Amino acid sequence: MSEVTGAPAAKGRPTVWTKPLRSLLGLAMAALLIAVSGTLISLGYVRARDAALINAEADMRAFSERLIDRLGILSGRTTALVGFTASIANSFLVPPPERMSDKIKLLREIIAQSSNLDGIYAGYPDGAFIQAVDLSAPAWRKALDAPDMATIAVRSMQVEPTGERSNRLIFLDWEGNQILERRLLPTGFDPRKRPWYQAAVNGTMPAAIGPYTMVTTGALGMTISQAHRGNGGIVIGADIDLGTITEFMARERLTADTVAFVMDAAGKPIMHSDRGLMARLTVQKEKGELDVSKPVDPLLTGIKANLPAGNGVSFADIGGRTYIILATSVKSVLLLNGHRTVVAAPLDELTATANRNLYQGLAIAGAIVIFGLLGALFMARLITQSLGELTASANRLQDLDFSAPSQVSSHVTEISTLGRAMNRARDAIFTFALYVPKDLVRKGIESGQFAGRGARRQEVTAWFTDIYDFTTLSEQRTPEEVVALLSDYFDIFNETVSAHGGEIIQFLGDSVFAMWNAPVADERHAENACRCALAVERKLKVFNADLKARGLPELRTRFGIHSGTAVVGSVGAKERLQYTAMGDTVNVASRLEGMNKVYGTAILASSAVVALCGDTIIFRSLGEAQVKGRATALDLYEVTGEKTIADCPQTQVALKT
Repeated sequence: MSEVTGAPAAKGRPTVWTKPLRSLLGLAMAALLIAVSGTLISLGYVRARDAALINAEADMRAFSERLIDRLGILSGRTTALVGFTASIANSFLVPPPERMSDKIKLLREIIAQSSNLDGIYAGYPDGAFIQAVDLSAPAWRKALDAPDMATIAVRSMQVEPTGERSNRLIFLDWEGNQILERRLLPTGFDPRKRPWYQAAVNGTMPAAIGPYTMVTTGALGMTISQAHRGNGGIVIGADIDLGTITEFMARERLTADTVAFVMDAAGKPIMHSDRGLMARLTVQKEKGELDVSKPVDPLLTGIKANLPAGNGVSFADIGGRTYIILATSVKSVLLLNGHRTVVAAPLDELTATANRNLYQGLAIAGAIVIFGLLGALFMARLITQSLGELTASANRLQDLDFSAPSQVSSHVTEISTLGRAMNRARDAIFTFALYVPKDLVRKGIESGQFAGRGARRQEVTAWFTDIYDFTTLSEQRTPEEVVALLSDYFDIFNETVSAHGGEIIQFLGDSVFAMWNAPVADERHAENACRCALAVERKLKVFNADLKARGLPELRTRFGIHSGTAVVGSVGAKERLQYTAMGDTVNVASRLEGMNKVYGTAILASSAVVALCGDTIIFRSLGEAQVKGRATALDLYEVTGEKTIADCPQTQVALKT
């Protein structure tokens, strides 16, 4: 016969049997522990070893993919910069010294946009040459004996009208101002004889040269070059520092003895995760392939001898240890295209953790079963006590006092009671949330500002709106029509203010009072308030067009925005509080909204708002005006729009070049 506990079933409902949670949990945990322990013992060492190998192979593939992705990002970014210069920059169609200022501006922009560039340059069919290098590299600064304030050096070689070749060096500071110019002695350097020029001249696609050791910095690098679209004899080139790639290979190794390297189509390693081995690899003085004709490392030799065919995995015994080797081809990447990435990890290191965990698990499996049975009963009792307390709390949350739990359809008495109580509480809170902004309450609690009555001074941006001639509109419509119209109207404000990080403090008839920087801090509160007003204005145009199409009156809205110090907090009676802001800042924002009538504007802001966001928002000055309630006059501004990227001087320079 079923055991029945708890309160009697409601009339008309069948009796549901229930069991104490501690009994059910004890039986469930005992069965679970026995099943888990038996499964762990039956799996054994082979299963753990296989899992370790699968995980290791997945980690090795992920490493190779990340390495290739990094190469792809570096290649794509550099190719785009070189391609942009070769396709768009008309200033490079003439050799130096013509249009030098335009050339220098563009080279500076490119250097600033890529930290991996060692330098960017252009070679001409008459032997002229111009190059810009980043002086943040100590080797370049030392080699050029750069002044302390210099950040970029520009070297140019040009053919004078007399037929002689001149060579000069210009140093620029971070703003692009020339600091120093040096005349250098002519050298035998001829860009037309360099591999990067010969690989790209008169071509239509970018070319990659290297890797090689860069002469000045000694770092591993490559070059991407491309012929200018307007003149195939002019070649734009950029040197890439591959130091971040080699650092990534060394840093992301799976185990202590894991090795990773990149090899070319001929099987020569060009980058290696072992910094010591990388330093021993000899490099040709000219920019060409790495020379590994001398034996470097027995492990490297063994791995190369056991590489899998194509992309795949192989196992090899090298030096008394078994290695798992993964090779992956580099495709669709201009840098190192056609090369292969190789990762090799010792099997004993990959399975060491699995072996250790297996033996430890077998040793403690028996103890877990014994102590688990005893602990299950103890834990079940604690859990039921906690559930009882949660049930009482849920009832107090809903009814604000203690009440007896109700029966629900559950085989666990405590959970049945708790579920019923929490459902009722949820319904009550949901209804309450329709009248109190839940986002405002949540943010206020998180910021600690809803701890009872009290307020504090802080900087805010206050935002007031009103509808033109709303009184006349209300007189011409029934109350039901006005309420429906305002509800749709306020939906726009609620959605837009929330999207711009503000909070609607109060709906005042047909007006809206919103605030930024409280209760949650917002460093760009004035800017967000202005953007919100412009966004609402745009949405109201669509809203009014729909009203007009339905034969309804349009709602023309005025906005007032002011930033300053206000007293912000919770005020009211003990049993009824309201979160609001008070003070001159709020009053001025309200007055600004009304002054739109005088100036025939829609959005008015104060000079305090302009001071905070004048660099991102477009304002039109309206002069001074006396605001009601203030002894001093205010500078008034109309908010007319948002500044775009085109308004940035640096961007305009780049677009012109």
